[in-house]
Amino acid sequence: MKMGRLFVKTAFFFLVGTIGFGFNNAGLTADQILKKAEAKLSSSTMIVEVDITIKRPRWTKNMSLKTWSKGTDYALAYVTGPERDKGIVYLKTGNDVYNYLPKIKKTVKLPAILLSQNWMGTDMSTDDLIKLTNLTKDYKASLTGSATVSSRDCHVITLIPKPEADVLWGKLVISIDKKEYIQMKTVFYDEDLEVVNTMVSSNVKNLGGKQMASQMVMTPAGKAGQSTTVIYKSIKFNSPIDNAFFTKANMAKVKP
Repeated sequence: MKMGRLFVKTAFFFLVGTIGFGFNNAGLTADQILKKAEAKLSSSTMIVEVDITIKRPRWTKNMSLKTWSKGTDYALAYVTGPERDKGIVYLKTGNDVYNYLPKIKKTVKLPAILLSQNWMGTDMSTDDLIKLTNLTKDYKASLTGSATVSSRDCHVITLIPKPEADVLWGKLVISIDKKEYIQMKTVFYDEDLEVVNTMVSSNVKNLGGKQMASQMVMTPAGKAGQSTTVIYKSIKFNSPIDNAFFTKANMAKVKP
């Protein structure tokens, strides 16, 4: 397992437990609940438009983004605002990551580790925004309680990484809505089991034909006045996207 406080190798979760331990009143195991939550994002492709607000004690930045993803191997993010950043493109294809800078018309290959680090000054990683990780594949889950998050009754599930998993966090605890199986809260722990970040979702509505949380706020621990808010404006599931879209040659041609 990777160590350190890099930022999210994807979306997330854990504590010592075994898949299938713990039952709720519907008779579902922790793993089954987690799979239902993942099914909310199950799609051959996703096209997403978001607004992002980065808050710091002395400044606030607003930006907008459009992303395309296909499976877990392909993802592309296009910055649509502010104007000074418009046209910046990030591409993930397999294990390779590239950045296109329109002002100098140059494409640069970046270290793949950037997928797990803070993206463009936010408190989130590329993977947090595009949701590339498979939780049930990488984590063992246990049902550890109930909680109310954003006025919704939730299962609390704790996850620890499987021994062979290439993940960052030492533990993650997620709250999943009991009715719609929406991930409403995630608490991220480092290798020393200290809280690093807390993500809270809210404003559930229909997005792309699915009931989903349209707002997500990530708050880092111990950093007063600092947060990143993501508002999902639209999501399209299963729209055909050719693999050629996710290539270096196409980065300069992408239009939102």
